[in-house]
Order: sequence, then C-alpha cells, then structure tokens
Amino acid sequence: MGAAGSSAVTLFGLSAPRLPASPRPRWLGVAALGLAAVALGAVAWYRARPRRRRRLQQVGTVAQLCIYPVKSCKGVTVSEAECTPMGLRSGHLRDRFWLVIKEDGHMVTARQEPRLVLISITYENNSLILEAPGVNKMVLSTKMPSSNTLRDCRLFGLDIKGRDCGDEAAQWFTTFLKTEPYRLVQFETNMKARTSKKIISPSVPNYEVAYPDCSPVLILSDASLADLNKRLEKKAKMEGFRPNIVVTGCGPFEEDTWDEILIGNVELKKVMACPRCIMTTVDPDTGVIDRKEPLETLKSYRLCDPSEKHIYKSSPLFGIYYLVEKIGNFRVGDPVYRMVE
Repeated sequence: MGAAGSSAVTLFGLSAPRLPASPRPRWLGVAALGLAAVALGAVAWYRARPRRRRRLQQVGTVAQLCIYPVKSCKGVTVSEAECTPMGLRSGHLRDRFWLVIKEDGHMVTARQEPRLVLISITYENNSLILEAPGVNKMVLSTKMPSSNTLRDCRLFGLDIKGRDCGDEAAQWFTTFLKTEPYRLVQFETNMKARTSKKIISPSVPNYEVAYPDCSPVLILSDASLADLNKRLEKKAKMEGFRPNIVVTGCGPFEEDTWDEILIGNVELKKVMACPRCIMTTVDPDTGVIDRKEPLETLKSYRLCDPSEKHIYKSSPLFGIYYLVEKIGNFRVGDPVYRMVE
C-alpha cells in the first residue's frame, strides 16, 4: 500500500495489512489510491461540516472591560479588546503578563502585600506608566531586552518563567512596598505557560495561562455585586473582585448558568465558579486588608453545593471563570448571548 493509502488508513485507527515482498498486482495500487481518496474525502467532509446549530439568547450587555497587566495592581479599563486564548489584550497591554516576585522567585500578590492594589497603571506609547502614593511614577517598556535575566518563578505551587524587568523596576516596587527586596518579571508568549490540567485538574478542558489564578477570563455581573451590597454595611466595589468583563442587564448570579456565551465574535466556555479568598478583603482605595468582609458575608450564602465541596472546599463563589473557545474581538456595549442547543 502506498504512503497515501497507509496514512489514510492509520487516520481511521486501522492497521495497515502486511503484504508479501513479491511484486504487487496493479489492482492493489489502484485499491490503495481509492481507499486514500475515500479517507481524504471523509476528512474534508468532517472539517467542512457545519458546526452544531445553537440558539442565541441575549442575557445581558457588556458594561466594562478591564485588563490587569501587573498581577494584584489596579486594572486598566478599555472600550474594546482582543480576546486571545490567554486572555484580554489591547495592543501590547496583556492581562496578568507581569508579576511581582521575591528574590527567590515566589509570587507576591495583594494577599501578602495588600498595598499592591494602590498601584495604578496607564498605557501610552507601548509603555506601562506605574504610579503609587509617595513614589515617583515609573515608565516601563512592554518589551524587555532579551539580555535581561530569565527567572524561575513559582505561582501557586507551579513553576513558570519570567523575564526580569530590570533593577529600576525592582527598586521601584521595593521602595513602595518597604518590606523586602522584590523583582518584577514579564511573561513572554514563547515561554511555557501554566496549563489548566495542572492548575485545576486533569478533567478540565485544556488551556494555558500566564500569571492569572485559574483562567484567561473572569466574568461578574453588576447585579450580583448589588445583591451582595444589600447585605453589607460597607459597600464593596467591583474593583475588589477584579473581573475582566462586567455584565449588566441580568439578574443576580445569572452568570452561574451561562455555560457557553458569545460576545462580539468571541466564544467563551465556562470552566468553573471563582472561589474567593482573603484577597477580596483588601480595600482597593486604601490597600488595607480586613480579612473579614465581604468574605464572611459571601460565605453566609454563596457556598458550593455539597457535591462540589472537594473542588471549592469552604470558599464562597462569586464570578465565573471562562476559557476562550473562539478568539476575536469585543467592546463595551456588545450584547452577551447565551448559546443554547
């Protein structure tokens, strides 16, 4: 059997028959070519077949898009964004592609250094401009020289690389935080990313992220925040929950039921609910960690079903993590459609 016929048979999980070494009759060659044609035709049909038809049901509208370039620092709101497999992007501005680390490579977030949330970021001329109380602003190029050190980092128990952003950036964060020496690193797309199967479990669909906690996209509705605030003495702000997409025009926690959604030409698939931690108790205006609210109130009514306790344990759920099924673009004001069979 010729190469084309052999590969075609293998494609369909069949083992190629062993033929004698003597010269093959011409009809065998014709049969092989015929089989190859059928197989290749089947592959062409499979690839060209229409995708399953799904009904679109509008469930809300995009109220806000936010990119968080440096993990735990303030976000940058944008009017439109490209949605890549690794999250939101606007020009060279990427979501959670920068990370503060200790000198030994371990990550530093607002869980350890709450004042990180006071660092604001603007994006101009392919540079990040970082500002914080009591220090001069710093301009950081979005592309580091390849001569900069490649550092081994540790993020939630997983190894990942990062390009060191230089001594000036390291000194800036160290001076502002005033606790110990820190470095800033940047993820580059040619680096090995963290995989969903190692972050969550082998059973989840496969995708990759740089420095986000769990997934490329986090969605939360303003109705869910309003529902929480009805129960709080001191109202919580959306910034404290750090969603990439805020949806308006739906009921509280309706996002829990959106398994697959379409925004612009981007298709997103639900991964899991977002389990909340003490990070939510950091006041985004003062950088002070409370360690109680709004986490305690969320625990009073947003715990998981007992059947999912092995996944979420005692963490309350607020917001939904999504993976990117189809890349594309979306903007503020776009309808949010739930895709149903």
